Amino acid sequence: MNESEKPFRMNVGIALFNAAGHVLIAHRRKDDGPEMIEPGHDWQMPQGGIDPNEDPQPAAIRELYEETGVKSVSYLGETGWFDYDWPPYSGPPHRLQAWRGQRQKWFAMRFTGDESEIDVVTPRIDDEPEFDTWRWEPLANTPKLIVPFKRSIYENVAAAFAKFASPA
Repeated sequence: MNESEKPFRMNVGIALFNAAGHVLIAHRRKDDGPEMIEPGHDWQMPQGGIDPNEDPQPAAIRELYEETGVKSVSYLGETGWFDYDWPPYSGPPHRLQAWRGQRQKWFAMRFTGDESEIDVVTPRIDDEPEFDTWRWEPLANTPKLIVPFKRSIYENVAAAFAKFASPA
């Protein structure tokens, strides 16, 4: 099947804002098939697949917990759907090969807990952790920290959620 004929993987992304208006970003540990990372562009906000018959907002809350341990959040807003294609890939078979890329809906959430709740290195599902550390970052800086094939998505998210990027 031609890559352009493959479907998009349904996915959610989470911009988790702290009280200062910064978002949580995490450092990717390694490549994951076509989800390549590049030195200097290896930070991202939490994201993950939507399970069959799962609605996007519960998927976002589940993915945020699985990747960061965070449960203490309040809903701020969401975007429409954004698509991106995987970059060219010629490596070994991978878990994402059935899709051409991802279709994402992004959610803005306010972190309402204590930072001790954030833990990106402890596995909460059978997969190994994607991240090895995290930090708070101004939302406007995130497009330059992500791999280039996702940059336009992060620019759209930064524009859509700019209203949440100030102290609460």
